[in-house]
Amino acid sequence: MERRIVAQFLTCMDDLNNVAATTQVLVIGATNRPDSLDPALRRAGRFDREICLGIPDEGAREKILQTLCRKLKLPESFEFRHLARLTPGYVGADLMALCREAAMGTVNRVLITSGEHHTPGGSTAEGSPGVGADILEEEGTNQPQLPPKDELQRLLDLLKEQAPLPEEQLQKLCIEMNDFIVALSSVQPSAKREGFVTIPDVTWADIGALEDVREELTMAILAPVRNPEQFKALGLTTPAGVLLAGPPGCGKTLLAKAVANESGLNFISVKGPELLNMYVGESERAVRQVFQRARNSAPCVIFFDEVDALCPRRSDRESGASVRVVNQLLTEMDGLENRQQVFIMAATNRPDIIDPAILRPGRLDKTLYVGLPPPEDRLAILKTITKDGTRPPLDSDVSLEEIAYSQHCDCYTGADLSALVREASICALRQEMALQNTQSKKGEIKISHKHFEEAFRKVKSSVSKQDQIMYEELHRSLCR
Repeated sequence: MERRIVAQFLTCMDDLNNVAATTQVLVIGATNRPDSLDPALRRAGRFDREICLGIPDEGAREKILQTLCRKLKLPESFEFRHLARLTPGYVGADLMALCREAAMGTVNRVLITSGEHHTPGGSTAEGSPGVGADILEEEGTNQPQLPPKDELQRLLDLLKEQAPLPEEQLQKLCIEMNDFIVALSSVQPSAKREGFVTIPDVTWADIGALEDVREELTMAILAPVRNPEQFKALGLTTPAGVLLAGPPGCGKTLLAKAVANESGLNFISVKGPELLNMYVGESERAVRQVFQRARNSAPCVIFFDEVDALCPRRSDRESGASVRVVNQLLTEMDGLENRQQVFIMAATNRPDIIDPAILRPGRLDKTLYVGLPPPEDRLAILKTITKDGTRPPLDSDVSLEEIAYSQHCDCYTGADLSALVREASICALRQEMALQNTQSKKGEIKISHKHFEEAFRKVKSSVSKQDQIMYEELHRSLCR
């Protein structure tokens, strides 16, 4: 049945070409899965021109928001650019849903606020007609805050009221920036469901230390995005790719997320094993789809985590499937395909087993070593994890500097330090629960020095001395 429909459709389109001089007919098709179309439809003379509508960037989102909100009542000083900065990965339909959700939140807020200001006599404190006064009369004005169920019932009763809102309250009906921020939590962008990962809450401030790596990443990715004219004037090309190599738990993935946040780029995170498929040709198709999706949504960052599983060294003993995946990835990363504003980042803790062709200039041509933090970096990481000792709250006998420079922390990674703080918090909580102090208020539990001593006995380093020597040798051989 489908073959007959396709054949008839092709015949009709060919007939249009024969009578194009006398009939002015233009055929326009739309799809979000162009690879699923019959190849005969995409040849010259039929659908011979393809226009790709990618995910809007920050500037495009700002213009879309201005268009969607032109009939909405907003403050005069509303910052559309700031809202566009908070919505990476949102398409036009998502932004429309966001505006609708923010408007509903505003109505919610105004109705609840109006109900709180009404008095039992059916009038407000200013003497204006009341809405839902009978409800407040039954409950009393000095009642404590209602539970969520009663609050919802009161809101429903307010909506059923026949009396319109006073003119004074209608004048205050204005969609504020906070309404949009609240709506962001309930509107999921389509790009996130399609595989894009937006990380609005990971910034450089969330990463302790790694100053040298930050500077290299800034010049490799952030600088070309923020200052393209200067790069063009000097005749500089952007680096083809960046490989983050080092022991596990040192913050390689966190660095990639922070770069995507700071640059405001779309972000695709790919786990190496996710692209592997048992069926012939499916793994190569998955690689092509990742790069095609990134090109459609440029500027974009593709982050390959555990890239050693995707690009192992090719040899005669390797299976044909593994070799084909490596070849497909090399083809996509090469200059044969035009990668406009598509940046590649990869992370691995085994750079020695990656195929050397991946690491040559023009592909992953910059290798950054993310190693074990020295004592001063451990101190910065501990301050970042504990928010300078405020969360979790630390006792006065705890010195983060003493912990960072302790011999117990030798070979500790950032993940180990995070586990150390968590284990110390659990020890403090366990001690408090053992005392069964029911009168303790929330937030009074503090972590003392003995809790860290107990945590040191449980949390061991994830990198041994022997592994550290191996990673240092790899650092000297790979970094250039």
